[in-house]
Amino acid sequence: MQLNKVSVDDINVKGKKVLVRVDFNVPLKDGVITNDNRITAALPTIKKLIADGGKVILCSHLGKPKNGPEEKFSLAPVAVRLSELLGQDVVFANDDEVVGENAKKAVAEMNDGDVVLLQNTRFRKEETKNLEPFSSELASLAEVFVMDAFGSAHRAHCSTAGVTDHIKDTAVGYLMQKEINYLGNAVETPVRPFVAILGGAKVADKLNVISNLLEKCDTLIIGGGMAYTFLKAQGKEVGKSLVDDSKLDYCKDMIAKAEELGKQLLLPVDTTIAAEFPNPIDGPIDVEVVDVDAIPADMEGLDIGVKTQELFADAVKNAKTVVWNGPMGVFENPTLAAGTIAVAKALAETDATTIIGGGDSAAAVIQLGFADKMSHISTGGGASLEYLEGKTLPGIAVIADKA
Repeated sequence: MQLNKVSVDDINVKGKKVLVRVDFNVPLKDGVITNDNRITAALPTIKKLIADGGKVILCSHLGKPKNGPEEKFSLAPVAVRLSELLGQDVVFANDDEVVGENAKKAVAEMNDGDVVLLQNTRFRKEETKNLEPFSSELASLAEVFVMDAFGSAHRAHCSTAGVTDHIKDTAVGYLMQKEINYLGNAVETPVRPFVAILGGAKVADKLNVISNLLEKCDTLIIGGGMAYTFLKAQGKEVGKSLVDDSKLDYCKDMIAKAEELGKQLLLPVDTTIAAEFPNPIDGPIDVEVVDVDAIPADMEGLDIGVKTQELFADAVKNAKTVVWNGPMGVFENPTLAAGTIAVAKALAETDATTIIGGGDSAAAVIQLGFADKMSHISTGGGASLEYLEGKTLPGIAVIADKA
């Protein structure tokens, strides 16, 4: 399923002002960027527009400012880092109202190939509600709109959707294209066998994903906290493990659905247990590994066990496409990261196309040093989940289709 949207390769931007929605929501500590992956990911699109002689106006949100402008959420450090990466000056238009005097002046003075970065779009309360007049103010700066923020594409905000009510020339950037080609192809036309691995804490977060992926994949692996609701649905004693009792019937339905469709649904066969959740989360903890039939009533499962690690790794070995979303246990704790490491290692060693669906799984893969072994690591956790659910993302829907 190639994305049938106008892309930056299809448009002529010479001498035109181009508003680009990027994802510069980077982690900051004391005003210093601790990880610039998202800035680097945006470079190919920005460089393409510069080379084509466009006047590049970048906008993004950063963090979650609650009541309008907050200095700690300023994009000023991003402008500095971006200037270094591009090897040219990026003008930072510091306006609390985003499209203020500084922004208008900076844009008016642009030459072809110049870059201006606007202040945090969430400094405007209208942004997240997709309200006027912010959409039209943003749009007034440019003649072309390029959407390249996959991590925000599942939100209909002024800067991701609203601006397209006022700018008719729209396109997707290279990052968006890459995300959708990987995720879209994996789900719609996967090379088989197709194995999907879901982890994370809550079944409720993944209801539609489980159901949608069961129809698409050959094997569905379930680990992480949500596995215990499935195990309880099978009648097993899960002790103090995380369980969503309101979803037991749903889990039973999914187990039945897998059987009906002839799909393999793999659940843990053993688990790493402890008396309680680690506190602090990365602190020392006493654990033992037991079969899932033998979890004591006063213990809780916090990671998959050794036999499960082997079972899951085996399932991945002969796969041709693997999508993974969500860790296998409390991976922030070194003692309870073994399951997540084992899965990451199995993916690193397979020849399959491996797609990591953003969020915690992306963090785990990067943290554990396996990033360069994966075919694609999504930049959007929530967006990739909604995409795997089969939802249409508003930030993609608003972009013009190719003729």
